Amino acid sequence: MIGGVLRGARRIIANLKPIKVPDGPARSFRDLWPGDAARGARLLRGEFEAFGTTRPLRPQEDEGQPRSTDWIAANSGATTASAWHAAAHGFAWLRDLRALGTDAARMRGRILAADWLAFGSHDPLAEAPEVAGARISAWLGHWDFLAATAEDEFRKQLMQRLAQDARGVVAGLPAEAAHRGALVALKGGMAGAVALGEETWLARCVRFLPQELERQFRPDGGHVERSPAMQLAALQDLIEIRNLLHGAGVEAPPLLAATLDRAAPALRMLRHADGGLALFNGTRDEQAAFIDLVLTQGQSRGRPPPFLPDTGFHRLAASRTLVLIDCGAPAPSRRDATPGGLPRGADRNAHAGTLSFEMSVGRERLIVNCGAAPAAEGEWRDALRATAAHSTLVLADTNSSELRPEGLGRRVDAVTTDRFEEDGKLWLDATQDGWQRQFGVRHRRRLFLSDSGDTLIGEDLLEPVREVNVPAFVLRFHLHPSITASLQQDEQGALLRLSSGVGWRLRTGPGIRVAIEESIYLGGEARRSNQVALHAEAGTTALQWSLARVGVPAPTTPESQPE
Repeated sequence: MIGGVLRGARRIIANLKPIKVPDGPARSFRDLWPGDAARGARLLRGEFEAFGTTRPLRPQEDEGQPRSTDWIAANSGATTASAWHAAAHGFAWLRDLRALGTDAARMRGRILAADWLAFGSHDPLAEAPEVAGARISAWLGHWDFLAATAEDEFRKQLMQRLAQDARGVVAGLPAEAAHRGALVALKGGMAGAVALGEETWLARCVRFLPQELERQFRPDGGHVERSPAMQLAALQDLIEIRNLLHGAGVEAPPLLAATLDRAAPALRMLRHADGGLALFNGTRDEQAAFIDLVLTQGQSRGRPPPFLPDTGFHRLAASRTLVLIDCGAPAPSRRDATPGGLPRGADRNAHAGTLSFEMSVGRERLIVNCGAAPAAEGEWRDALRATAAHSTLVLADTNSSELRPEGLGRRVDAVTTDRFEEDGKLWLDATQDGWQRQFGVRHRRRLFLSDSGDTLIGEDLLEPVREVNVPAFVLRFHLHPSITASLQQDEQGALLRLSSGVGWRLRTGPGIRVAIEESIYLGGEARRSNQVALHAEAGTTALQWSLARVGVPAPTTPESQPE
């Protein structure tokens, strides 16, 4: 199949008329987003950080002698190695050098770009449409910083490679990836077409834009990858495409504005009160100010919706308490990969965290998931994707969906959700079938949040679909690193103390062993943390628990939902 796609793209390229490569872009571009000066300083030292993983990125001249290039992975077909290298080939790190604002940073960008042209540009990963599209956008968005005052030969080489990449990306539309990478490729093709003055190419990109928007975004505005991080990045893509078409004097398809209007509120729905994102499906911490900037550029206003019915996230909010729950089936998969080794499925970063939740009180996070390391080595990356790294039930030490390097294998197929609201009180009742085939049970999670926000009551059930012996399970509540935890004297619960000094009690019933165990938090830099684990013996089919602010009575039986 891959060979057929490549042959088709080559035929289209062969039929495209030859182009004259200009000395520079036909119109000026400006990257909209701020860089990180600290990451830029690391680039000056020969280190590149992407998705929490840092590896060497040094031009050959730093060594003074021949060596293996840092641009190419030792195993270029390995999905786990490709994420970091794809980011290196994508050149979005130019904004981090630009953030330094020094001549040394500008020269480092040029030296690295020249080194890439000499040693990294022939890596198949660099030619993948989503990587080439990202690089086109980055080069054009930073042209003044990178190349405007550079030597003629350097600018000529950049423009020739940019034209080559844009030609290939446009010819290959629609991109085969089922995730955001296809949108990045389309955006890069548009930018390249405008820079080269190729109206036919631009028309081709605009023609494919509506169907790509329909494929990328669900009717509720949620992105197909079901990741708050990808929701943010895809919203950035939409803003860039809108501005690009406006600057080129091209009328955008009406669906673009409609998609922006839906995608921005969906992003708001996935934020905690501290302004950061919930850590589902490959998401790491993003600065609240940056998310605010994206929403401002997206011209988004209004309150977040209480749930995303198509994407499968729910938001329970009362007073200062907020609970965000993953109530959706995993993103769709594809088993093949690009020639560069990048996965094509929308589940490329999916976690086995169905029915997990996060909870914050005011601007303080209390219950979290462990985060993500998408560019780490496979074993470490998958440890954070596992069900045990999420605040949910883990049955027989088995993931609710099978983890594979390219996405998911066996998976949750169906999630049913019922939501009720009455006089400020909130109920959520959700069921997932990830363990049904292997263990003959469905996991059902019932949550109740009081109107005051002072009490969250939960019940986790394993409902048999056939006669089975239910294995032992653990209910995990991962704590934010700022939380201190101590066991209660009766060993039926734990006291959780926020950094503000406010206390919450986690309680359960008899017959359940409560333990405080080590955990880790990779929202950003790796930090040690704790988790409260409720251990249930084999044969247990229901576990009731409650989280209540200190001073508030905490029943362990969920309040009945309204009729």
